[in-house]
Amino acid sequence: MRLPIAISAILVASLGLSAPVISQPPIQVAQKPASTSFALEQFKINYRLWRRQRISNYRYEFTRSCNCLPKATEPVIIEVRNGVTTSITSKETGQPVDGQLFQKYNTIPKLFNIIRNALIRKAANLTGQYYPRIGYPTQINIDYDSRIADDEIFFTIKNLQEIK
Repeated sequence: MRLPIAISAILVASLGLSAPVISQPPIQVAQKPASTSFALEQFKINYRLWRRQRISNYRYEFTRSCNCLPKATEPVIIEVRNGVTTSITSKETGQPVDGQLFQKYNTIPKLFNIIRNALIRKAANLTGQYYPRIGYPTQINIDYDSRIADDEIFFTIKNLQEIK
């Protein structure tokens, strides 16, 4: 009866010895430059891919999450023709919304500018996901300053459709 207890005690003790090594957080300083250069490289690749598509007539669903007005965070459908925004409507109601609330985000090139500006400003955290075949951003998460609360902003772009 004592043998299983002794074996269990030895196993638990050996796991406990390695726990501090396993549980140590990664060194943030070493990862920061790699993530910034990765974000920059992904931006360049996907921006070129988007420009090669030469899509100037399209619509997409846009959602912003931030510490801002509730009307600014409702999902909208943005329609662009010849590179110019022609309508912004509520996804829920189909009714027009206040275009001023979405002026910085109402075309795909403007969304790329948001990413570019976050890179230039050396945002504390910037992550982006891109649609593989076309290159447009599908998710943008930015924390400009990790010491400031509520400056984070998150964008979701989905269901982009080219309009013929």
